[in-house]
Amino acid sequence: MATAEVCRRHSLSPATFYKLKAKYGGMDVSDAQRLKALEDENGKLKRLPANAMLDNIVLKDLLGKP
Repeated sequence: MATAEVCRRHSLSPATFYKLKAKYGGMDVSDAQRLKALEDENGKLKRLPANAMLDNIVLKDLLGKP
């Protein structure tokens, strides 16, 4: 199947297709799923300190401390 046909069927631009092919091209499905899971977990772990800092700011505002 031609690249243009694949892009049309999945509503992708050719640039997106080649970007995804470069990222996931040599992987098995299980490898790609594992990579996605690790990226999701990494994002959650990065948000934890940000949420804690926001909680601290809110508590300081409520207590009136600078």
